[in-house]
Amino acid sequence: MVTSTVNVFRYTALLSGVFYGIYHRRTLQNAHDAEKAHHAKHERESLIAQAKEAWKQKQAGNKDGIVTDPEDPQFDLEKLIAKWESS
Repeated sequence: MVTSTVNVFRYTALLSGVFYGIYHRRTLQNAHDAEKAHHAKHERESLIAQAKEAWKQKQAGNKDGIVTDPEDPQFDLEKLIAKWESS
């Protein structure tokens, strides 16, 4: 026969384990969410820096007056080939 003291100990251990599991899961989830937000912020900053660098390169590339973008209406293939031949 199981005494009432053993039953109290069993249910206390069971409930303690359940509450600890809930607490531990919340702690892990909060840490994961914080890391995910930090990573997203860092990724956005990295993309902004890359876009700024690409913009600077694009603006610096137009110093010689030759358009290298074939979609641009001012694109001239003969000038581009002449530039490539000279360099």
